[in-house]
Amino acid sequence: MASTNSHLAFQVKRSIPELVVPAKPTPHEVKKLSDIDDQESMRFQVPVIWFYRNNSSNNPSMEEKDPVKVIREALGKALVYYYPLAGRLIEDRNKKLMVNCNGQGVLFIEANADVTFDQLGHTIQPPSPFLNEFLYNVPGSDGILGCPLILIQVTRLLCGGFILALRLNHTMCDGSGLCLFMNTLAEMAKGAQHPTIPPVWERELLNARNPPRITRIHHEFPQETTDDHRELDDDLDLTNMVQFPFFLNSNQIRVIRNHLPPHLRSNCTRFELITACLWRCRTLALNLDPEEVVQISGVVNGRGKNSNKGLNLPVGYYGNAFAYPSAVSKAGILCRNPLGYAVELVKKAKSEMDEEYIRSVADLMVIRGRPPFKITKRHLVVSDLTRSGLDKIDFGWGLPRHAGVAMGFPPISFFMNYKVGGEDGVVMPIWLPLFSVERFRQEVKKMTIEDPDMHEITEARHVRLTSML
Repeated sequence: MASTNSHLAFQVKRSIPELVVPAKPTPHEVKKLSDIDDQESMRFQVPVIWFYRNNSSNNPSMEEKDPVKVIREALGKALVYYYPLAGRLIEDRNKKLMVNCNGQGVLFIEANADVTFDQLGHTIQPPSPFLNEFLYNVPGSDGILGCPLILIQVTRLLCGGFILALRLNHTMCDGSGLCLFMNTLAEMAKGAQHPTIPPVWERELLNARNPPRITRIHHEFPQETTDDHRELDDDLDLTNMVQFPFFLNSNQIRVIRNHLPPHLRSNCTRFELITACLWRCRTLALNLDPEEVVQISGVVNGRGKNSNKGLNLPVGYYGNAFAYPSAVSKAGILCRNPLGYAVELVKKAKSEMDEEYIRSVADLMVIRGRPPFKITKRHLVVSDLTRSGLDKIDFGWGLPRHAGVAMGFPPISFFMNYKVGGEDGVVMPIWLPLFSVERFRQEVKKMTIEDPDMHEITEARHVRLTSML
C-alpha cells in the first residue's frame, strides 16, 4: 500500500466559476433517460481526475498554449454534439428523470496552484487528499435536479503541467460514456471540427419492456423495499470508517494467482482474481458472524458485441449500460475456504450478465419503483476502470500520469491503473471501519507473500472443501 505526501502545503487560486455553453445553437427539447440511467443508485456525483506533466517538448505546437484556454474553448465545441450535458435534469410526476436541453451550460473553473507535479508525489493516487483543492464544490451545484450536470476545474501547476478534475452526474453517463465525451473534448482541443465517434442518445433502447418482467435473480437489490427505498445497516457508521489506497503491483497479482488451483490459475481474469481476493480479505477483516451473508457485486459493461452477451448498442451510445450481478456467500464459508472458492463465485456471478440480465434490471426498476442497491458493510460493489480508456485522454500535451475516479464510496471501490517505483499495478480506494484496517493489511500480506509449500496445501484444501459443498 503506497504512502502519500499528505503533509504537503500549497495554495490554489481560482477564478469565479463560469458557465460554458455550446459554441453553436443546439436543440431545445426534453429527453427522457433510460430505465437503466434512472436508478436511485445512480443519483450521485462522481469525481474524476486527470494529472498531466509538462510534456510540451514532445509536441512543440502546444508549447505556447494555455491548457485552461484550450480546454475551455474545446468544451464549448464538444457541447454542440453532447448538448444534453449542457442541460438540467427534471422529473415528471412519476419521478422519471428527463433532461431539459436548455443549453444553460456546464460549470468551469480556472485555477492556479503554487506546486509542481513532482511535489505532489503519490498524492495523485486515489483517494486524493487534495481533491477539494483541485475540484471546488461550487455552492448549490451538487444537487441532482436543476443543477449543472458537469463541473470542470482546470488547474495550472508551476512546472507547466496541469490537472483536470471533473464532477459528473452519474445518471447521464457511465465510464464508457464519459470516455466518449472526453475523447471528443480532447479531439476538439487538438483542432478537430467533428468527433471521430458521433454521440448517440437513443436512451429508449434500455427502457423496460412492455409488459415488464423480472426474469433473473438480483441479489444486488433489496428483496423488499421500505417506504423510503433504503435498506441501511444500523452498523454502517460512516464516522468510524476510513478510506485508504490499496495497491497491488504486477508481481503481487502473480503471487495471488498462484494461490489458485491449476484449473482456475489459467482460467481467471485479473478482475475476477482481484475482486475475489478483495472480497475474502475484506470479509476476514470485518470479523463478521460466520452465519452472516456477504456479497460482492461486480460492474459488468453491457456494450459487448457478442449477440448472446452484449446489448449491441450503437457505438456512440454514452448512457449507462451496465449491471452489477452479485456473488453471495455466508461469511464463515467464504473465510474458511481458499481463494479459489471466492473466484468461482465471482466467475459465476459475472457469467450471468447478458442482454436478458440487464433487461431484467430495467424491468425491475419499473416494477419495484427504482430500489437502490443494498447499502450495508456486508455488500461491496467493485468497478474495473483499468480498461475504460480514461488514462488515454490526450489534449495535445501527452497522456496523463494518472487518471481515474478520485475517490471511492463506502459501498463502492474502483480498480484503476497505477505505477509505483516504475512498476505497473492496480490501485483501488477502500473504505473500512478503522478497527478493521490493520487486519485487512495483514490478510492481504498473507496473499501476496510467495510460499510454494502453501500452494500445495491450498490446492489440496480446495479439492477437499469443494467436494464437501
